[in-house]
Amino acid sequence: MNKRQLLQSFLAASALCFGLSPALAQSPTPIKFQLDWRFEGPAALFLHPAAKGYFKAAGLDVSIDAGNGSGGTVTRVASGAYDMGFADLAALMEFHANNPDSPNKPVAVMMVYNNTPASVMALKKSGITKPTDLAGKKLGAPVFDAGRRAFPIFAKANNIGAVNWTAMDPTLRETMLMRGDIDAITGFTFTSLLNLEARGAKAADIVVLPYPDYGVKLYGNVIIASPKLIKENPAAVKKFLSAFAKGAKEVIANPAVAIESVKARDGIIDSKLETRRLQLAIDTVINSADARAEGFGTVNAGRMSLMASQVSDAFGTKTRVSPDAVWTASLLPPSAELNILSKK
Repeated sequence: MNKRQLLQSFLAASALCFGLSPALAQSPTPIKFQLDWRFEGPAALFLHPAAKGYFKAAGLDVSIDAGNGSGGTVTRVASGAYDMGFADLAALMEFHANNPDSPNKPVAVMMVYNNTPASVMALKKSGITKPTDLAGKKLGAPVFDAGRRAFPIFAKANNIGAVNWTAMDPTLRETMLMRGDIDAITGFTFTSLLNLEARGAKAADIVVLPYPDYGVKLYGNVIIASPKLIKENPAAVKKFLSAFAKGAKEVIANPAVAIESVKARDGIIDSKLETRRLQLAIDTVINSADARAEGFGTVNAGRMSLMASQVSDAFGTKTRVSPDAVWTASLLPPSAELNILSKK
């Protein structure tokens, strides 16, 4: 037995004498994690297990930062600034296909949003009630918005004629729709719908055209990890995903309680509003019919291949997206731990 092994044995034995688990006896593995967006309702999926100590109990020191879009999250994990993150799968696919020689392309390790949250939203007074009504209309969204990037797929699936795009800062999207500067917007349903209500729109006056309801079966957000972390410490990724799944099950079961973890990180949020946002996310993209059919955390190979082809075409990538390069199921927890979706 060498000195290092002797020291590890001594530390483990000492930990047991003091009633500590071997995981806590060793120095926790630091993991820097970046969200796709601000500390809003869906962030509870990660902030709740952190607050409950599930990551810590697994021997991980996880720090969670807010993000400013999936593209930024993918780039920062690729740069090494973050070890893991939460991002739209289409953004990850685009990065892979446009940066084929990048040595540190992040990999998706768990599916969370089984359906894309993207939708087109308009006010009823615009006369828009179905996808084909969008032809010739003025649509608005930030240039990096997932719904805007994937709109060609939505348009092709629904035979929509040409539309006119207006770009703006995310904070102005719903305001410009309310003012009539644009006819419709793209965005995540659980974000823009509630933002419109906050700006005075009544739910009955808002038309929502969710992509999944109109023939677009794109996957949404996934947990991503750097290939460096996967290669050097796959056990840490497995522990993260296991702790996340445990926390996510509780979030799905009781969103109102879970939102307290978000409030603890951002004290100015409206807890009632963010609980609604979280519940909308759960109902539409996390505990959806597709998610229950495929199983939480994993993907359907045929659907993944179709999405890779659609993203390659719609985004005009430099190379074709390889589904095998962007996704691995090898680090997922056992199926029993992934059985977290409540029956409907």
